[in-house]
Amino acid sequence: MLPVKSFRAAKTRLAQDLGLPQPELAARMAEGVLRALCASKADGVLVVTRERKMMDLADDLGAEIVEEDDVRGHSAAATLGIRRAIELGAERVLLAAGDCPLLTTEEVDGLLDRHAGQGVVILADRHGTGTNGLLLAPPDAIAPSFGMGSRERHAELAHHRGMPWTVEDVPAFAFDVDTADDLAAADAQR
Repeated sequence: MLPVKSFRAAKTRLAQDLGLPQPELAARMAEGVLRALCASKADGVLVVTRERKMMDLADDLGAEIVEEDDVRGHSAAATLGIRRAIELGAERVLLAAGDCPLLTTEEVDGLLDRHAGQGVVILADRHGTGTNGLLLAPPDAIAPSFGMGSRERHAELAHHRGMPWTVEDVPAFAFDVDTADDLAAADAQR
């Protein structure tokens, strides 16, 4: 599942760092993540968005579109997608951030292969404090709670629900792009 906010509202910190709006960069990164997800072993891909360009691309790639009625944030969009995944009978769901330009189909497939059982896999950012991906089995294992300090928050949520959990360091998920420093760090990994 890929929650995508409006490209005009995306990457505001990066735009401040670079001194110009970055909707094209946000769109390119989200497109790359969507293509990687659609080419993976995943049984299906959901895109939660109000962004028309992403809806068109999702439709072209065969992903299901879950249109938000209002923009409420990343966690709310993820929760909306989880509800739809449960309606479709999903036994697990991978939530992926749309600003991880290093994500590949191979990384997604490897992650899905390594974690076939029940539990929560937290894919932390390179700083070890945020969350750029969650693999939840079952899909409602925990409620997504993205934002500052989310890695620890997701671990606490899993612990309190009695779910087995792990934090996995996957470089393709670790390098998200919010600032100019993040962009330079991701470019250095290529």
